[in-house]
Amino acid sequence: MSRSRNLSAAALLLALTGPAQAGHFGLGRPALPEEVAAWNLDVAPDGVGLPEGSGSVEDGEEIFSANCAVCHGEFAEGVGNYPKLAGGEGTLDRDDPLKTVGSYWPYLSTVWDYVHRSMPFGAAQVLTVDEVYAVTAYILYSNYLVDEDFVLSNENFLEVEMPNADGFIVDDRETTELPRFSQPPCMTDCKPEVEITMRAAVLDVTPDEGQ
Repeated sequence: MSRSRNLSAAALLLALTGPAQAGHFGLGRPALPEEVAAWNLDVAPDGVGLPEGSGSVEDGEEIFSANCAVCHGEFAEGVGNYPKLAGGEGTLDRDDPLKTVGSYWPYLSTVWDYVHRSMPFGAAQVLTVDEVYAVTAYILYSNYLVDEDFVLSNENFLEVEMPNADGFIVDDRETTELPRFSQPPCMTDCKPEVEITMRAAVLDVTPDEGQ
């Protein structure tokens, strides 16, 4: 009797959940356009998602000093262990490169998007769109990429040339590496000749006697 009841309960459960799994669960409602817009904050490298607005280096210096300098320094040089946003030009080929907006970041959209979305630390998204443009302009000026009278806007945004724009490559591992490493491994006669180039004892990986 118990087994029969369990089977009946399972059948009833499947009958109730089957239609929901096949279609929708009937929970919630479609997001409103204004709700989607509130979450849709990202800005692409080609400028898609960039809102209308503008900000000058002069205004940006004042805003940066009030909101950003406590961590990043008055000249974006960084304070303590907080990130340096300026400097580092010509250091990417060194053992200890300084990766800043001016030396490393390939897209200006990343700067704008990050400031707009996450800064100032602990008070994210308190800056207006124009203030974000101004702060971004000041960071560019701190890296000697624009003049002191420069005004950044959505109209001239893509005209700004980032020094490391060509320093990244498209991830092509799917076409270049995957075919090589997805083949069956060679197990016999893989090389015409095998040559020993080093022995474990020479490499100091063989324990000494008595240990």
